[in-house]
Amino acid sequence: MSLYLGIDLGTQSLKCLIYDSEAQCVLARSAHPCAPPMTPRPGSAEQDPADWWQAFESAMHSVLENEKVDIARIRAIGVSGQQHGMVALDESGQVIRPAKLWCDVEAAAEAEILSGQAQRHIPAGFTAPKLLWLKNNEPENFQRLQRLCLPHDWLNWRLTGNWVTDHGDASGNGFYDPDSQAIDEQLAGFLDADLAIKLPPIENCQAWHGKLQAEIARTFGLSENVMVSIGSGDNMMSAIGAGATKPGQVVASLGTSGTLFGVSAKPVTLPDSDLSPFRDATGNHLPLYCLQNCSSAIEEVHQSTQQSLEALTAEASDLAPASGPLFLPYLTGERSPDWPHASGVLFEIRPGKLQPAAMFRAAMEGVSYGLYRGAQQMHQAGLEITDLRVVGGGAQNSLWCQILADLFQVPVMRPIETESAALGAALQACAADSEDFHQTLLEHCPATQKEILKPSTDNGKIYRAAAEKLHQLGTSLFA
Repeated sequence: MSLYLGIDLGTQSLKCLIYDSEAQCVLARSAHPCAPPMTPRPGSAEQDPADWWQAFESAMHSVLENEKVDIARIRAIGVSGQQHGMVALDESGQVIRPAKLWCDVEAAAEAEILSGQAQRHIPAGFTAPKLLWLKNNEPENFQRLQRLCLPHDWLNWRLTGNWVTDHGDASGNGFYDPDSQAIDEQLAGFLDADLAIKLPPIENCQAWHGKLQAEIARTFGLSENVMVSIGSGDNMMSAIGAGATKPGQVVASLGTSGTLFGVSAKPVTLPDSDLSPFRDATGNHLPLYCLQNCSSAIEEVHQSTQQSLEALTAEASDLAPASGPLFLPYLTGERSPDWPHASGVLFEIRPGKLQPAAMFRAAMEGVSYGLYRGAQQMHQAGLEITDLRVVGGGAQNSLWCQILADLFQVPVMRPIETESAALGAALQACAADSEDFHQTLLEHCPATQKEILKPSTDNGKIYRAAAEKLHQLGTSLFA
């Protein structure tokens, strides 16, 4: 029996998961909270990587203490991490300043400059605009910069001591050219003449990142022969962990942010759209649509009430579709559409429509409408959705999943394992440890729950009309 450890570094917590490759099941899981993002300036969102490491150590000790886990049988580790974050290191490898996160949008002006320079859209949340912001606003820190990486790269580097990344996570840093599938040296040179050598080299998805460092292996009682796979971004790993391995199988990840993505053997692009032409963690492509505000907007409504999520959901389920106000959930600006200076807005308020359940459902519908814009753009780009696999914390809410089924007009399935990114990381490590990487991923494709939520045609028509109206209202304010 071989065991594989998956790690997922998120915004709110770091999760660890142990996968048994023979039984094809998860033996144990743990999570430890990360420090909430710091917001020292409007639009900023930062975390100290030292807090990530502390969360990693706590989650590791917790999962390895599980009586079901035979530590001696752990063969390899895979790492998943929140995308787009800027981790800046000095000559000695020390962190220069707190990492600017995916939801940090104070580099909106820099994003416009780089988009013009690259002749392609680079969102404010990507890594490249953050680096230009650093150059413009913290020149002393910029001068100290000798290495630049993403959150999952930094965690891998701490684990192995090796400096390398993968195509999937790299494709979301803004320096990566999706056409050449390499770093855009001209854009990198625009920022820093030496930047190309400060970024980690890119390896393929089947590569090992390296062997676990002996000191870390001893700390956790692991074998010094444990290997670490190349890893990737959390969306890339969620695609593996949700079992979305074929075209048409699309994942909706309902977390702090919301993402919609699916695997494609060829690039999926649409000019002047919000689709990101990412690579995945299996050697394919991963067109992705990202909402900056997802469950965070719904939680904002929840926190304003004195009711539990269960009670709110039950009451909201009794309301008719799109019967409350129209809720534009862009509380912290938005990435899709690229409106970094947008805010949340309520439209069509009527007597009785500000009751907690009505507001709760309106927030859930408003976020769902945003995700549906991504589905429309995928359709225009030639990627058809045959089924939707919902993961993340929001997947536990059946009302939300039913709204998505009705709106998208496709069946909605939920994987049995809710921590899809951590599971995907473990499965990538398992595949890297095999003779046939892709065949192993197919053989270990995660199962979904038996319950399949089927769409209502009538509700779908109502939701789609409301989605179009909300987008037009938002466009009139922020476009």
